[in-house]
Amino acid sequence: MLKIYNTLSKQKEVFVPLKTGEIGMYVCGMTVYDFCHLGHARVLVAFDVITRYLRASGWKVNYVRNITDIDDKILSRANEKGEVYTDLTARFIDCMHEDEKRLQVHSPDREPRATAHIADIIAMVQTLIAKGYAYTAENGDVYYAVSKFDGYGKLSGKNPDELLAGARIEVGESKRDPRDFALWKSTAAGEVSWSSPWGNGRPGWHIECSAMSACCLGETFDIHGGGPDLPFPHHENEIAQSEAAHGKPFARYWMHAGAVRVDNEKMSKSLGNFFTIREILDKYHPEVVRYLLLSSHYRSHINYSEENLQTAKGALERFYTAMKGFDSAPVVELAQLAKNEFVSRFKEAMDDDFNTPEALAVLFDLVRALNTAKSSRPDEALLLASILKSLAAVLGVLQDVPDVFLQSGSADDLPADLIEQKISERARAKKDKNYALADAIRDELKARGVILQDDRESGATNWYRS
Repeated sequence: MLKIYNTLSKQKEVFVPLKTGEIGMYVCGMTVYDFCHLGHARVLVAFDVITRYLRASGWKVNYVRNITDIDDKILSRANEKGEVYTDLTARFIDCMHEDEKRLQVHSPDREPRATAHIADIIAMVQTLIAKGYAYTAENGDVYYAVSKFDGYGKLSGKNPDELLAGARIEVGESKRDPRDFALWKSTAAGEVSWSSPWGNGRPGWHIECSAMSACCLGETFDIHGGGPDLPFPHHENEIAQSEAAHGKPFARYWMHAGAVRVDNEKMSKSLGNFFTIREILDKYHPEVVRYLLLSSHYRSHINYSEENLQTAKGALERFYTAMKGFDSAPVVELAQLAKNEFVSRFKEAMDDDFNTPEALAVLFDLVRALNTAKSSRPDEALLLASILKSLAAVLGVLQDVPDVFLQSGSADDLPADLIEQKISERARAKKDKNYALADAIRDELKARGVILQDDRESGATNWYRS
């Protein structure tokens, strides 16, 4: 029985979909004006695993993740670079897709872009005005009237009256209440804009997701997800817009990934601890980064550090070392796996609000059982290897060939061809009975993080990086 922590109710709830066997899920995606960073990776991987498990459990999932391709930050960055904004967004969308592919993140079923839904956005703004939830200001901007929506604050827990005390109207704004937010922004001549009943302008950020989710999933859907900074104001404003426009509940379950900290500090460009996904993947195997992100529950904070990355790397090395010799072990769908202790415990962990740390603990126990069975129970070992590979596939790890992973490294590591050359030199030294030289080569490689393993039966020497 699947339970999900619902940010709206602040508790775990038994998941009951709107339609039996089917799930509609919308996750707020990227604003594409720069490379994706580690915080984006957290959201990408978290909802990729959630989608993988739901599908593996037999659910039909319609996963929608939007792209914000019009925004003040996008236009500002395009101006800085002297670039047409559509060229800038196209470039960074391509980069985002490259990053998610390297992290083994599956593409969503639909990936709507804000600029393709301007008509839907304008129609929703018109509805909100007609229902009295929005108004046109003197300068042509259209604002949502927060005071008109009784449920404002129910997701974030913020009190609207307290928000009023801390809010203010910025220079150039014509809203009636400091809490009100823009649905449509008027533009000056020459700026990027679309025509509307209120004059030329472009949409506010919040209305984009309300319009796109309704278009892709309907006025009410099952799960809405996003990053840790979105419950307020973005998701709170989405609820206000959508429920006022449609007169019915918006999303039934709200899920939010936890924040990423770097060496126990908030990730920030000003602190110099801000990393893009591609910077990290230049140094670490993508599965190491993915494993690190899975090692904490998706709702909890995760600490990115060299120590924790090395721990993740070590864990995967144990998995891959156990899988050596079992390349042919089949991957079996979760629903088709024979019922046993490991499969039951894995499903129990994942059914408990997608508890990946507990699911990984099951994989460690599987590795221990596999290592024990290797020497004397080959049939059992093959079965355990298949289960390990199959459960790991649900999490998106253990997808490489063991030797390929164990020999992978970064640009700073000793190149593989040089390692093979050293191994050949060592073999010649042993043949010439120059054991001192052979030991010296072994020690030299070990000092560079390369461990040699001699196979007595075949006489070959295998190697992996420590």
